[in-house]
Amino acid sequence: MSVNRTELVAAVAERSSLTKTQADAALSALQDVLVDSLGKGEAVKVTGLLSVERVERAARTGRNPRTGEEIQIPAGFGVKISAGSALKKAVAAK
Repeated sequence: MSVNRTELVAAVAERSSLTKTQADAALSALQDVLVDSLGKGEAVKVTGLLSVERVERAARTGRNPRTGEEIQIPAGFGVKISAGSALKKAVAAK
């Protein structure tokens, strides 16, 4: 079971006394801030909830699963998301 964007917007609107339009705008703004900050290499930390940071991945040798041939995978960037204490407690309690 998962919560999609529409359900998340509705839940945020209900708990914060915002309209669904305002909650959707806030969620979009959060998304914009995350994308912009990570694009600049800055980490985003919401104390107790999560931290998100851009991580560098080194070039490496991989293998084509279909042919077994070795391939070179170039260096690049990925995203690391770490759960905060409140999120960890919520998951452990269920």
